[in-house]
Amino acid sequence: MDEKTRLIRAGAAPEPLARTVGPPIQRGSTVLLPNARSLYDHDVPTYGRQGLAAQVTLQDALAALEHAVGVALYPSGLAALTGALLAVLKSGDEVLVVDNIYAPTRRFCEHVLKRYGVAVRYFDPAEPPESLVGGASEATRLILMESPGSLTLEMQDMPRMAELARARGMLTACDNTWAAGYLFQPLKHGIDISIQALTKYVGGHSDVFMGSAAARDPALVRKLHDGVLHMGWAVSPDDAYLMLRGLRTLPARLARQGENGLVVAQWLAAQPDVAALFHPAVPGHPGHALWKRDFSGAASLFSFALTPGPETALDAFLDALQLFGLGFSWGGFESLAISVDPQIHQRKFHKDYGGPLVRLHVGLEEPADLIEDLRTALAVYAKARG
Repeated sequence: MDEKTRLIRAGAAPEPLARTVGPPIQRGSTVLLPNARSLYDHDVPTYGRQGLAAQVTLQDALAALEHAVGVALYPSGLAALTGALLAVLKSGDEVLVVDNIYAPTRRFCEHVLKRYGVAVRYFDPAEPPESLVGGASEATRLILMESPGSLTLEMQDMPRMAELARARGMLTACDNTWAAGYLFQPLKHGIDISIQALTKYVGGHSDVFMGSAAARDPALVRKLHDGVLHMGWAVSPDDAYLMLRGLRTLPARLARQGENGLVVAQWLAAQPDVAALFHPAVPGHPGHALWKRDFSGAASLFSFALTPGPETALDAFLDALQLFGLGFSWGGFESLAISVDPQIHQRKFHKDYGGPLVRLHVGLEEPADLIEDLRTALAVYAKARG
């Protein structure tokens, strides 16, 4: 052979590959098939976008976590939510969406689903399952829940909702990012589709985007996978590997961060400038009984209301924080804080939370240090409030 040909053909991957703890990262678009009949065999990967070793290993691990038959991967948590909705809804359907849903999901419902003929109706997270499902129309195809809500932490009785919806031939889905598929396992409680932003707790290090949707019904799994295929989505092998690595330490991180979060939350509840605490694992929360019944532990995300004060005082509180970074997302190793009120003005069911809302994500830092950071910021707030 010519030298150019020999160079191109040299350096093929060794066979068999050495076995390592993690899967090999295969950076390939083209997949070489063993024979002509395999070119159109849809039961095997024929193109790298469908996922190779790292993606398939991650899907298998997530299926074990979620007690699922199959898991579809998406390039972000929002893509998992929008992709799951697109996979099961069509023009003429109606979807019931909890009013405390992740704000970008609401934006998708308003600007995309409605444009393509899917009716969207929002419901109060406090509405009993019996009245919600009983009042659904014949066009209702899906009920989308988020419990607890990632901003205001309301709880819904999701197992009961799933039971009643199934009796009427409706699907149920939930954004389960708060529980990471570990503290609460929707599919074991009768919910049809479990969706989460792997970006948060599974990734765990605030440096990679991905989402997943899991199901037990093989036909539903097929719809989810077909939806990914038809939309042209893909996740990179490097990102899949990082997610798999994060998944290995998920139980340990969740336990530590959940404990840290409870310590900080209970301290905040006793402070004079805190009007209300919103953490379902703390007794007194309206959804505490549901959390205690269905969840195996607490996540590190919760909110609290400061005593009433002007926006300038709230800004002063946030700016005084040193250990809590000001940033969106959550689930990583670091503590974060944001103001909540600008995100909830578009809700249909408005509530008085007692004052300006702040959401905290508690990381792996020492709780005593985080408490001192909050103590200093609360003193600044009290002074700015006058």
